Amino acid sequence: MSVGVLAHLLGSLPYRDLAAKVGSFGFRHVQLALWKAVSDIDFSKPGKLSPGLAQAIGEEFDKHGASVSVLGCYLHMFERNEEQRRVNIERFKELLRYARDFGCPTVAFETGVNPGGDYTDRDWAVMRLVLEELAEEAERWGVFIGLEAAHGHLVGTAAELDRMLSEVPSSNIGVVLDPGNLLAEDNFERQDEFIEEAFRLLGSRVIACHAKDRILTGDGRLVTVAPGRGQMNYKLYMDLLRRHKPGVHIIMEAAAESEMPASKSFIETHCLAAAAKE
Repeated sequence: MSVGVLAHLLGSLPYRDLAAKVGSFGFRHVQLALWKAVSDIDFSKPGKLSPGLAQAIGEEFDKHGASVSVLGCYLHMFERNEEQRRVNIERFKELLRYARDFGCPTVAFETGVNPGGDYTDRDWAVMRLVLEELAEEAERWGVFIGLEAAHGHLVGTAAELDRMLSEVPSSNIGVVLDPGNLLAEDNFERQDEFIEEAFRLLGSRVIACHAKDRILTGDGRLVTVAPGRGQMNYKLYMDLLRRHKPGVHIIMEAAAESEMPASKSFIETHCLAAAAKE
């Protein structure tokens, strides 16, 4: 297992500068959201990518000892406005078409959030149809879709993600697992139960994972912090990860640049060093 990072945590930069900065921190790979991380090319609309551009970006990271392990998108995939939803789908499909040219096997997303967390059966049905369409595209290009559950989203729990996977049974859909995203104020004290449930339901489908930390404040708020600075049971998380998915890419979240060396070391200590002893 190797530790990577969300590329945009290092800023929105020209891609050559971004790749060099990633390498300077010693990260082996990145989750790259083009329109959040790359400043010298406008990726706000589909149509800019080509095999040559994708290869050039991937090769630039490779020069600095890193790869693109996941392409991220941050798109609302069951958007109720049909015109906007179509745009979001086409942007995601473009990533699927060119993912291999980046040297990347996975394009990932969380389902999206409606204001106020207002979800209907229709939203679920729309998301299922969208995922079916995206799965066909992923199968065509030989890449994976990484679906991530996140508290407050349409697919917000491990059980809901397991249900969506059963309704769209494509072998080209996998799971980006982030236990921190499954925790909330009302379940944090039972976090072990929720982490274990996630691996029980989804462990065999994990294709990448995220590493952030959470802390429950004195006034009852659950706050996201850098790995190693919170109260998540990282030993349990990493033990289960090694058991279910040895070698999986770990992508660090929620860290400021000043926190990255310590958080990277923390993850490596709890995962890579422990694995070496087994």
